[in-house]
Amino acid sequence: MKPTEFERRRRQLMRMVGAGGIAILPAAPVRNRSRDVEYRYRQDSDFFYLTGFREPEAVAVLVPGRPQGEYLLFCRERNADKELWDGSRVGQDGAVEHFGADDAFPIDDIDDIIPGLIEGCSRVYYTMGMYTDFDAHIAEWVNSLRSGSSRGLHTPQEFVALDHLLHDMRLYKSRAEISAMRKSAKIAVAAHERAMRMTHPGLYEYEVEAEFRHEFRRNGAWASYNPIVGGGANACTLHYVDNSDELKDGDLLLIDAGCELDYYASDITRTFPVNGRFSPEQRAVYEIVLEAQSAAIEKTVKGNHWNDPHDAAVRVITKGLKKLGLLDGAPAKLIRDGAYREYYMHRTGHWLGMDVHDVGDYKVGDEWRVLETGMVMTVEPGIYLPNARKIPKAFRNIGVRIEDDVAVSSKGPDVLSKGLVRDPDGIEALMRSA
Repeated sequence: MKPTEFERRRRQLMRMVGAGGIAILPAAPVRNRSRDVEYRYRQDSDFFYLTGFREPEAVAVLVPGRPQGEYLLFCRERNADKELWDGSRVGQDGAVEHFGADDAFPIDDIDDIIPGLIEGCSRVYYTMGMYTDFDAHIAEWVNSLRSGSSRGLHTPQEFVALDHLLHDMRLYKSRAEISAMRKSAKIAVAAHERAMRMTHPGLYEYEVEAEFRHEFRRNGAWASYNPIVGGGANACTLHYVDNSDELKDGDLLLIDAGCELDYYASDITRTFPVNGRFSPEQRAVYEIVLEAQSAAIEKTVKGNHWNDPHDAAVRVITKGLKKLGLLDGAPAKLIRDGAYREYYMHRTGHWLGMDVHDVGDYKVGDEWRVLETGMVMTVEPGIYLPNARKIPKAFRNIGVRIEDDVAVSSKGPDVLSKGLVRDPDGIEALMRSA
């Protein structure tokens, strides 16, 4: 992402904050995994969205109209000894030169500087509750000003939820963001193709997962979430992540896996036969889900409401479940009663962006949000038939989900993951080509 992209975002946010406001964003803290082992560091999405800065122990401050500089960045100082152990640091000079800060200060000086910045402002824009340790710092700085009010110190009169503004900005992806997500999806597509080609009975789910992770890393990406690799009955557990069982001849394999490249995520699901051939019952369920997904994608267009793709998928799935003999009654009544939820219990998608389940409200007031150009969402209907007595034996332990990443564009649905085969004949052909 070019520096101008981050500068544009900061300018947009500062216009909304306006004169008299101050926005404060902390970097994500380092998280401990066990004893002296830390999780791989990943920057807070909101912080990175505005700064492009990847280091921990940093705070970004935006003060619209401040004559001495509107964008300040607090970060770690250069330190040769610590950089020997943990890697290089940008330092204050680098924060100005490479990340566009008007001024930069050592993070250790923040308690001496921020109260003075807050004092001149009437509104503090901050996301409360995300990082409780930093919440305490904010409260301490404001309280220090309040205690000095008798000496003429100015105390902010209003706290405003920063995430309300920032997350609405993040909902609308720029051309650069769409391009980044398309690249992420391309890598995930290659990983899914690799999995289809190498899968056969006798493998373990974790062996397939390893192929995914290898494809991600060889392309400079990371898994954007814990991959779901569920064979047979495991495919009916929506968030199955153990990935520990042996793959059996005659079962389906559901893989829900995406990657993160340059802080932008993909999220793709495919379901295919372990032995490379759909049974008649598996194909029947799969084709219903495929039809439902196609109907939902057609509704992912500018001017429709967020819920329209879901409603389209529900109609197809309900009719399909009735055709299979799993539901009985008039489709309209079955939908009103929510009868389909026994076999299709989740929504058809979610926002996608820097976070897999990305930010942005799904409703405005009491109404579903209108889809607009630049919004990106997943489209992922499914049918899940567990090992239950009332389900015909041939249909038991069949779980099917098909998921793609779709951007709303002026020309209609833009399927970012369109390179990955969806139709059952194409899947079988791909698996035979291995």
